[in-house]
Amino acid sequence: MRISSNFDSGNIEVIKAESASDIQLRIRKDNQSDFYQWFHFRLESTPFVQHTINILELDKSAYPGGWENYQAVVSYDRQEWFRVDTDFDGKTLTITHTPEHDVSYVAYFAPYSYERHLDLISWAQTQFDCRLEHLGETIDGRDMSLLIIGQPEEGKKAIWITARQHPGETMAEWLIEGMLERLFDENDGISRSLLNKAVLYVVPNMNPDGSARGHLRTNAVGSNLNREWATPTLEKSPEVYYVLNKMQQTGVDMLLDVHGDEALPYNFVAGSEGTPSYSAKRQALENAFKQALLQVTPEFQDEFGYDKDAPGKANLTVGSNAVAEKFDCLSYTLEMPFKDNINLPDAAYGWSPQRSKQLGEDVLVAIHAVVEDLR
Repeated sequence: MRISSNFDSGNIEVIKAESASDIQLRIRKDNQSDFYQWFHFRLESTPFVQHTINILELDKSAYPGGWENYQAVVSYDRQEWFRVDTDFDGKTLTITHTPEHDVSYVAYFAPYSYERHLDLISWAQTQFDCRLEHLGETIDGRDMSLLIIGQPEEGKKAIWITARQHPGETMAEWLIEGMLERLFDENDGISRSLLNKAVLYVVPNMNPDGSARGHLRTNAVGSNLNREWATPTLEKSPEVYYVLNKMQQTGVDMLLDVHGDEALPYNFVAGSEGTPSYSAKRQALENAFKQALLQVTPEFQDEFGYDKDAPGKANLTVGSNAVAEKFDCLSYTLEMPFKDNINLPDAAYGWSPQRSKQLGEDVLVAIHAVVEDLR
């Protein structure tokens, strides 16, 4: 038996792996941080034998509540990721898996590799009216890449879409992939109409260092990027620094910041009602966006989500709040589940890359519904 994680987004530490019936593992913490929850490893062992994989010390992980009713994902070809039996006793996550091939990959959610990210932005730049712009370098020397889609013209709105501030939330970049595929479909009326009215500025991966390192929540030096928007620095958070500088050049009429939530089994949005500049107009835009998304897909709901901030009490270090306040614009955090959408459960796959991509397509309808009323 061999267990390894020395690859893009890999993360696991082996405590004991002598018997298929008693494999004991531990998740490595994000560098210079106490956050840990993301795992991704390769299991090479005897097929058609039941394996019991125990991941220990999860009562001290970033979000212990995220393990309740959670099922891990497994793949043989790194393309199709299916759910397997998983139990949590309050401290230990036990994954029961009978492999059908010599090698299995086991992960917290379907990974979105840095190589796939590079393929995505390279493909996107070949599409009509799309330009790939280099914003700067991360601490590990990776590119911060921006896709500019559409021609900036007077009267057009500037819509920003960012994803994976928290690198372990891979469903966010899967959503971006689906969104881009629809956006570049020249036969799609929503996409054509939207690009007549707006320019989209898309950052598919805000945290490429953390993504490659197998982090859950932070960049190379342990910074939680979604708490860096008040005063980002090149030393701690160059990713936010470069994106915010570009936003100041283009202006922002709308921001959609895409995430995943460990505990809540729903798709939902969080608005900027706690910001000092919150207004009736912004509230009307938020409601219009939500109503449009509710109509277009049953995958979205507005009953369950985060508690709303009291007026004037928003955390202005958070990306969506900071942008809403700075640019007085519609600004939403969109959250997807690591588990499943409990309103439309799928026993085989749970919430998945395919469903994330479809939600990305559907989100364009909601953006289109509000674009003419922005600002």
